[in-house]
Amino acid sequence: MQPIQVIVVGGGPSGLMAAIAAAEQKAKVTLVDKGNKLGRKLAISGGGRCNVTNNKPIDELIRYIPGNGRFLHSALQHMNPERIIAFFEQLGIRLKEEDHGRMFPVSDKAKTVVDALIGEAVRLGVQLRTNEPVERLLYEDGAVTGVVLHNQAVLEADAVILATGGCSVPHTGSTGDGYPWAQAAGHTITELYPTEVPLTSNASFIRDKVLQGLSLRDIAVTVWNEKGKKLVTHEGDLIFTHFGLSGPAALRCSQFVVKELKRSGRETVSISIDLKPELSVEAISQWGLNIWSKEPKKAIKNIIKQMIPERMAPLLLKMSDIDEATTYDHVQKKQWAEWCQLIKAFPMKISGTRSLEEAFVTGGGVNLKEIHPKSMESKVIRGLFFCGEILDIHGYTGGYNITAAFATGYTAGHHAAQQELGG
Repeated sequence: MQPIQVIVVGGGPSGLMAAIAAAEQKAKVTLVDKGNKLGRKLAISGGGRCNVTNNKPIDELIRYIPGNGRFLHSALQHMNPERIIAFFEQLGIRLKEEDHGRMFPVSDKAKTVVDALIGEAVRLGVQLRTNEPVERLLYEDGAVTGVVLHNQAVLEADAVILATGGCSVPHTGSTGDGYPWAQAAGHTITELYPTEVPLTSNASFIRDKVLQGLSLRDIAVTVWNEKGKKLVTHEGDLIFTHFGLSGPAALRCSQFVVKELKRSGRETVSISIDLKPELSVEAISQWGLNIWSKEPKKAIKNIIKQMIPERMAPLLLKMSDIDEATTYDHVQKKQWAEWCQLIKAFPMKISGTRSLEEAFVTGGGVNLKEIHPKSMESKVIRGLFFCGEILDIHGYTGGYNITAAFATGYTAGHHAAQQELGG
């Protein structure tokens, strides 16, 4: 019997894992990529260190993939964090666990991971073809039969795996190539939008760059809907920029901002920043008054900078209608209460996010109702598989998206190699 011919389009984490999984099943695998290097997005992930997975139990892991993470239950049975760790260690890549379960190579170099994946693909006999962009897919009688390259060469296949990524970080090759191919095959593409992306604001203190460059650690950001109901709260670090907010806490809130702007039809979404999540308003008030009572002649601006960044003091005092030179005997209880409340809920209006091209992750993609979750095969075209960011799956940064890529890639490759069994 002739070996199954599998073509993988795209050489990112999901594509490389798909090629490896198919080759392990003795399929004849060809991986084609339009770029001159494989794993380009992988090479810059995790700040160039490559956060290969997150060492959390599956149920908890899925909670950190708010974009249809439950779809991954079956795929994670094939390739969960424990198996990802074992996979790389078998390739000689030692990993280490850092904060919040993030797993990195001990080398702290993403190239270590990229080279290991490419090396394993080569060892298993995968034919790697770079600088070969695909023009379209070929079908016959409701089944995929191969791909046509831009030079019009035809590559025949029993199965084709689309691992072309989304539209974020386009300089790595993620330019949405696979979406029109999926649509041509009869698939629906849910609306694309940026996730894990900085937030924009037209607030006067942002426009005037009053806080530009200021970093806040261990704060909490809450997104509110138009009726004042909390949508989500994320803790972490935050950075004020010339356009709005960046940093992990802002990035994790971005998808909720995008969805609320669309749902409400309004121009802005309200958020609040809790500068001291570990303290109550009462504790903040008592803390300040205790210090101030011992130095009653000290101006309030010199007292509060012991609790908040000095650059924020003038802004918060102005918002509370308190003069910076006010001393202990002259502060009004109402003004002080307002200032303490601002520490717990500094308000901002968010107008949107940076562009999809600037996002770390693409929201939306191939409609999951049209994909078999146990195999990643299309329900529309036999022998067509999808994996990675082209699917309508997205998670937070921190190893969750790459885990989804590896899990869907392995599942797609494993099942694509079994097309003689009917998929």
